[in-house]
Amino acid sequence: MSGLRFLARRLAFYGATAAVAIVINFVLPRLMPGDPATALVARFRGRLAPETLASLRAAFGASDAPLAEQFLRWLGDILRGDLGVSLSAYPLPVVDVIAGALPWTIFLAGTSLVTSFVCGTLLGIHAAWFRGGVVDRLLPGVLTLWGSFPYFWVAMLLLYVLGFQWGLFPLGYATSEGQPVEFSFAFAVDVIRHAALPIATIVLASLGGWMIAMRNVMVTVLGTEMVTLARAKGLSTRRIMFAYAARNALVPQVTGFGMALGFVVGGSLLTEVVFAYPGQGYLLVQAVRAQDYPLLQGIFLVLTLAVLTANFFVDVLVVWLDPRTPEAR
Repeated sequence: MSGLRFLARRLAFYGATAAVAIVINFVLPRLMPGDPATALVARFRGRLAPETLASLRAAFGASDAPLAEQFLRWLGDILRGDLGVSLSAYPLPVVDVIAGALPWTIFLAGTSLVTSFVCGTLLGIHAAWFRGGVVDRLLPGVLTLWGSFPYFWVAMLLLYVLGFQWGLFPLGYATSEGQPVEFSFAFAVDVIRHAALPIATIVLASLGGWMIAMRNVMVTVLGTEMVTLARAKGLSTRRIMFAYAARNALVPQVTGFGMALGFVVGGSLLTEVVFAYPGQGYLLVQAVRAQDYPLLQGIFLVLTLAVLTANFFVDVLVVWLDPRTPEAR
């Protein structure tokens, strides 16, 4: 029951946080000078009739009504899944624009995150268990040095060497020109070839952090009486390593993974820009350049809700990994 009370409190906390984030998401664009309709009309330099501005302002949700009335109307639209109309992709709805980029981002950033997390965690377990071995002495320093470089620089290096010089991978985009989007082997291979370098960039940049974090916590857990008792019982090395030491060391690692997982929907901005990969990060840059306030608002809202949802599920997982958590808090 204590676990259920703990999760109920966390759910209430995340619900209140989501409400605050929604209010901030509504207020911030309205504090900026001008509005999306005015910016769109300005592009045509007087070639549109004056009454067009009023129509566009209504389409983009701009209004002279009191702020509270605007908020209630906007909140109702949000609950119906209506995030407005995109300025840069006019007249496409923001939902459609985000939905077009979101699968690419989830594939790219999600694959990169899971790969770096799993590989880094396993390397950290190995380095902690075999302290002083080759992996423990060599990899932390090498991966830390590699991770200290800006990852967009790593992206450009891989793109130049493996893509431009050697021609092993495409230079950008998510698919080849003319490649139909379909469930086929040829399409899957094409997508993987285009995503290989962006994924490698993100994995190489983050692998060291996951490994070192897991190694440090694992070393601490290995020095506890619990592990000493398990060894005294004569349990197998594999069981002690994973069921006793690694499981307890995973709690902070899982927390970090959950926070990173929430940001997956935001995309890997600089990597997507370098490779012109059509994900959320690339879309965000295009929205900033076009001053597309409705699209920016929609991206931030989706990102905020994704982070809060991911953190709630991490709390559920932490309770399963460490039942002492509710009482400790």
